Amino acid sequence: MRAAVGNSGDLLQQRVDALGELLGLSRSRVEAEALADAGVLLDRVAERRRLSLSHTVVALAGATGSGKSSLFNALTGLELAEVGVRRPTTASPLAYVWDAHGAEPLLDRLGIPHETRFARRSLLDGVHTRLGMDGAGSDAMEGLVLLDLPDHDSAAFGHRHQVDRLLELVDVVVWVLDPEKYADAVLHERYLRPMAGHADVTLVVLNQVDRLPAYAAEQVLDDLRRLLDEDGIAVGEHGEAGAVVLAASALTGEGIAEVRAAIGQLVAERGAANRRLAADVDRAAARLRPVYVGDRAVGLTDVAWEAFADRLADAVGASALGQAAEQEWHTAAAKVCGVPWSRLLARHRGPVADTAGPLDEPLLAARPVVAEAVREVADAAADGLPEPWALAVCDAAQRGARDLPEALDEAVARAEEAELERPWWWSMAAMAQRTLLVLAVAGTLGLVASAVWASGIPPWIPLLALAVGALGGPVLAWLCRVGGRGAARRFGRCTEARLRAAAAECGQALVLEAMSAELLRYREVRERYGVVAGR
Repeated sequence: MRAAVGNSGDLLQQRVDALGELLGLSRSRVEAEALADAGVLLDRVAERRRLSLSHTVVALAGATGSGKSSLFNALTGLELAEVGVRRPTTASPLAYVWDAHGAEPLLDRLGIPHETRFARRSLLDGVHTRLGMDGAGSDAMEGLVLLDLPDHDSAAFGHRHQVDRLLELVDVVVWVLDPEKYADAVLHERYLRPMAGHADVTLVVLNQVDRLPAYAAEQVLDDLRRLLDEDGIAVGEHGEAGAVVLAASALTGEGIAEVRAAIGQLVAERGAANRRLAADVDRAAARLRPVYVGDRAVGLTDVAWEAFADRLADAVGASALGQAAEQEWHTAAAKVCGVPWSRLLARHRGPVADTAGPLDEPLLAARPVVAEAVREVADAAADGLPEPWALAVCDAAQRGARDLPEALDEAVARAEEAELERPWWWSMAAMAQRTLLVLAVAGTLGLVASAVWASGIPPWIPLLALAVGALGGPVLAWLCRVGGRGAARRFGRCTEARLRAAAAECGQALVLEAMSAELLRYREVRERYGVVAGR
């Protein structure tokens, strides 16, 4: 049993440590109000575990007239609590300690007044207490700190405040109910239902069963179990874990031995404090779940990333610039590989006016397209995240997007400044064109010479040279134009791909890395939350 208690204590410490790390990682992302209760719980757990874990604090709680004080007296064997017709009877919590050594700090933490603290060793041990509570039976209760709380439905606000405060601090709660008010809505809605996760450290005692016939008592107990089930409280029967439901009568002593045995078992295990704190951590984890657990698997998918890169490419006009680069290749090829005399004629006619107008202004990325692309990729990355982390991802994307348009402008400028690489065959084609021009000029001169001076050169030779030179130039230019279409297309595609890669790199560096950092932080806190939740 001690090994089991030790293991549960180690597991609790791991969960508490994870809760502390979780809060530390979340403070800048989650509103302080959502984390406040968890922070208070950390303090409460640390404070309780610093104090004596060999003592178990058990509180008797109930409504006015339920017989708490009578049950308290029956369990202690002493008339410590005032019992009477005046309501409420218990104004201040009473404490009875079976072993006072080391219990004082616990009582100080609970705020029990010194005048209402009683210790078994300080009283008459030789007194004949009721129901065999001395001797071996009393030894089984060593370490028990039994409290008698004020009435939770007291008309005095201070009494209710004390009850609420102490119920957060004790290890075990024994709810003392009576046959008349066991189904009270306030009891179930205000106390039992919110503490449904604490069933392992909860006892429910139907007191005053002496007022009921035997068959009626069983019916009331069955109805009480039904109500507890509706409250979400697991009822432990036949050795199963859960709340213990018992019937007793403090007046006649019926069932008191069973109540005392159930309490004694919890005390002997020395694990009630850790079980109570573990249940508190469970409740805190359930409350924090909407903050850390989303609707579905989260993260930036490849589809979203590719769509973002495509939108940035559209923003910088990658496709249009690729087509412009292809046309630039064709123009440069025509100048280098075209017929020389056509270039001379074009130069003689002067520059042709550009109907499109010169690009004096540098090309800039389309700002609205960039903003929309960032918004879409942020929404895709935040989809399924809990609200605080979705907002953090979107904020990170917007912060990174502030410098994105300028970075894209620089990428476009670098692409425009890239020099066109001339293929080797352009030089060969240009040399061939010059050769054909020389051949055409030589043929022309030969024809003139043969006509004027009647040289001995056959006329067909200069005529053939003229024909080859005159017709070969345009044919070669056409062949270069047709043969260069594939190269021009590849050059345009390479330019477009280079722009797309540059735009994607800008988006990766400024936006996606910022979002990825937030997603990584979320995965880290999600793992920490899993430890807190005990998964």
